Amino acid sequence: MTGYMLFSGTANEELSKEVSKYLDQPLSLAKVTRFSDGEINIKIKESVRGKDVFIIQSTSAPANANLMELLIMVDALKRSSAKSITAVVPYYGYARQDRKAEPRVPISAKLVANLMETAGITRVVTVDLHASQIQGFFDIPVDNLYGAVLFNDYVKSKNLKNPIVASPDIGGVARARYFAKTMGLDMVIVDKRREKANESEVMNIIGDVKGKDVIMIDDMVDTAGTMVKAASALKKLGATSVMACCTHPVLSGPAYNRIENGDLDELVITNTIPTTKSSEKIKVLSTAKMLGEVIRRVYNNESVNSLFETN
Repeated sequence: MTGYMLFSGTANEELSKEVSKYLDQPLSLAKVTRFSDGEINIKIKESVRGKDVFIIQSTSAPANANLMELLIMVDALKRSSAKSITAVVPYYGYARQDRKAEPRVPISAKLVANLMETAGITRVVTVDLHASQIQGFFDIPVDNLYGAVLFNDYVKSKNLKNPIVASPDIGGVARARYFAKTMGLDMVIVDKRREKANESEVMNIIGDVKGKDVIMIDDMVDTAGTMVKAASALKKLGATSVMACCTHPVLSGPAYNRIENGDLDELVITNTIPTTKSSEKIKVLSTAKMLGEVIRRVYNNESVNSLFETN
């Protein structure tokens, strides 16, 4: 695999180093600095002419800075005659604004897709898009990897007596169903709604959880409000334990406090976004092997989907 080069942005350098180690491919040199007014300045320190280039950069917080850094690095590589530029974006920011849910609002996920293509990205590799239709916002290949596969071995190692999978909302049913299928488990759904504006959410559970060890599957955990409320609702209906598996640990605002003091027994996350705090309730799994294997397969024109096929 000597014909490709691996670069890292500054959003998640530890993950980039892990991917580099898995592939036995050193990270190529790019100098990222700031002008005195905060503008990003990038200089590629090695020749990339005729090379297939992979850039690892999450567009997580600070989302604007990390996104601009990715775009500027891509522009530098394109102007340096790179053969192809694949953006490995473990966490795709602005994905929650993926449609016009009400009048006079943006579709930011589409805008970001346009920016990436215009900058010169020729392929995107990402993990658990908030909505799968975002792939259609691009006119270039997009590999949307299933983060749920990372949780399989860990959940099995827990030896839960009576496990069942739960989707924390209606929108995440497809994701939870995929995990339930790979694990050979049944599934329930948490249906949340507000009876009136400014009143707390009402949680209804579709399915029986009495005496069950519940495994909630979601793509991200932000303030953890919904996740903790769902855990409380599940336990009130007789669930023995509640574990949540979420690919992207946004964990903003009161998230850590809610997790520590709520009814959620354990939160399992990945390192698509670097975490700033630790907790006895939080377990972090690495995406490095999965991302590294996908990079290898993309470069060698091998199947990516076969990594995630279920029987």
